[in-house]
Amino acid sequence: MITKQTRFKVAAAHAAPVFMNKVEALKKVVSLIEQAGAEDIKLFVFPETFISGYPQVGALAKYAEESVVVEPNNEDMAAVQDVCRCAGVAISLGISERMAGGHTLFNSQVTIDSDGTILGVHRKLQPTYVERLVWAQGGDATLRTFPLSSLGGRNLGGQHIHAGAWPALSTMAGFEEIADAQIEGLMKAHALTAQVFVITASNYVDEGCLSWMKENLGEQEFVKAGGGWSSVLHPFCAYLAGPHTGAEEKLVAAEVDFSQLGHVKVWIDVAGHYQRPEILQFSFYTRPLWADEKVKKFGRRELVEEGTQDDEEGDKAC
Repeated sequence: MITKQTRFKVAAAHAAPVFMNKVEALKKVVSLIEQAGAEDIKLFVFPETFISGYPQVGALAKYAEESVVVEPNNEDMAAVQDVCRCAGVAISLGISERMAGGHTLFNSQVTIDSDGTILGVHRKLQPTYVERLVWAQGGDATLRTFPLSSLGGRNLGGQHIHAGAWPALSTMAGFEEIADAQIEGLMKAHALTAQVFVITASNYVDEGCLSWMKENLGEQEFVKAGGGWSSVLHPFCAYLAGPHTGAEEKLVAAEVDFSQLGHVKVWIDVAGHYQRPEILQFSFYTRPLWADEKVKKFGRRELVEEGTQDDEEGDKAC
């Protein structure tokens, strides 16, 4: 009898972006994924807009230049895809995404499997408050779940595990005392009500970021160094790792055991006995909103002949 593996190591990247420098930020992403692979991490979650940091309204044209165009194996994504495949790590990578051939930006999470395949991009449906000056609204066509081969086919964003990506909110004026409590509360609520493990990744602000803003935008009085709140949560809200805060880079790692999900779902099963469809129904559209969502760009390629596969990418050496 074959026993299906249920235990996997996962982690959140508690790290500072290389602010406003896409090339160096991508190098840092590659280095962190290599570290995750060396630590046998199977799913690695990056903070919101890890490339190229959280935006500043006074530098939007530059921010667009430093945003990522997501197309399989292009100059922005090729190295990241290769390192995922070589390290055997699936990732959820937070980016500021720029639509190919244009200047429209999105707050996005890119999911790449451990074989290097870009499974899809989720564009934030509703940018918050002043974020709407920077990012367009995401379309419902990008609201998907992804089975990951590194987790034995279990879903990211579905019934097994959730990637929560956040910026360093507690470094912003007015949020010092409340941001971490808000993130903790929301992530624990999601873990319990969705009956999933939750990996929360939040960056911190480093001196490199503050120096860039001072040099290019002037002295900053509303942002300071530090911040971030990263953890791994059990569906019953217990900490498996963290919470980790402050200006110390760390892979916040823990083992998750999917065999424990049954103990949670017998209490709260929103796909079954916890539904009241005669009272409340939930649905969403799946039609593309933006032009580039109408073309299938992501996912594993289908077999072009029986027993053969399109080998344009080939078996690359690691």
